[in-house]
Amino acid sequence: MELLGKSREELRALCVAMGEPAYRGDQLYRALYAERNFDLARATNLPAAFREKLAAETTVTLPIVRQRYMSTDGSVRYLLGLGEGKAFNTEGTEVTAKKKIKKGASVEAVFMPSEARQTICISTQAGCAVDCQFCMTAQLGLIRNLTAAEILAQILLPLEEHKETLTPQTNVVLMGQGEPLLNYDNVMAAMGILLDQSGIGLAPKHVTLSTSGIVPGIERLAKETRRPKLAISLNASSDAQRDVLMPINKKYPLRKLLAACKAFPRGSREYITFEYVLLGGVNDTAEDARRVARLMADLGRVKVNLIPWNPGSLPYKEPSEDGIERFHKILLDKGVPAFTRYSRGRDVMAACGQLALSEVNSQQFTVLS
Repeated sequence: MELLGKSREELRALCVAMGEPAYRGDQLYRALYAERNFDLARATNLPAAFREKLAAETTVTLPIVRQRYMSTDGSVRYLLGLGEGKAFNTEGTEVTAKKKIKKGASVEAVFMPSEARQTICISTQAGCAVDCQFCMTAQLGLIRNLTAAEILAQILLPLEEHKETLTPQTNVVLMGQGEPLLNYDNVMAAMGILLDQSGIGLAPKHVTLSTSGIVPGIERLAKETRRPKLAISLNASSDAQRDVLMPINKKYPLRKLLAACKAFPRGSREYITFEYVLLGGVNDTAEDARRVARLMADLGRVKVNLIPWNPGSLPYKEPSEDGIERFHKILLDKGVPAFTRYSRGRDVMAACGQLALSEVNSQQFTVLS
């Protein structure tokens, strides 16, 4: 039985079923998530007899790192093998994972260190079915949903690898492969552990879920008592434009999407972020900027992140610096809080919209295996 991904309540129930007091589940929970102790042989607060029982009946499985791509800006793109990871019993001995799911499937996560914080961009699906035309992940199609364990492993693994250089603040963004709200149950199971102060322990203000605009998912997320911040991948200033760039808009047009955003509850200092990828000559005109400002006018506390398109194999081009500045200034002049975000890890295909399981010329950067 796999332990990673199980909630505190599930671990307590497991321990009771194994003839142990329920509080052993609390100890397991802390060891896995707060202490990132994947070798439970080192969990000396557990009785030796119980560790032997765990060794015989359970595993803690981490994905195999097929490749690490090190950017010149310090970011690391992880190419992770799913369903074929290393499993350890409680004696620290590597064993064969008993369950393999779609052997050969892969997913990507990105670790981005900075002076004040580290940010981890994680995936929630292998591939994606939403088909945004400017995103390379869309070319993969949807392979499958990730489990809660696979989502959490993308956070736990880089945190453990970089533990000697971590700053006190960790941010997590669900902006990698996949649409989080189309894998709602697994995503929220992982978020429950991530946002639990007895688990991984991140504050909700440091975790952001980005959606292409799945309105029923937004409405469902609004009812959660503990949830990440919401970001909307907007990328267009009109329905006609968004229908082309993001076909999901035909199902959930701007009118419905913005109504769900307007109704979304926010704390006293909480904003909904609208992400807008600037595509040169497509959606970056002055009129686009004015239309975006009008869309934001009645939504309450919002901000817009402008993201210059990151190069790839798709038939788009980067916006000009003048165009970026003009767009930004128009939003500010219209009273819309706006920020220009230049993606990190572009040289190793780790930037926004570039995650497509692609290999990159190893002469251009450091490949860590």
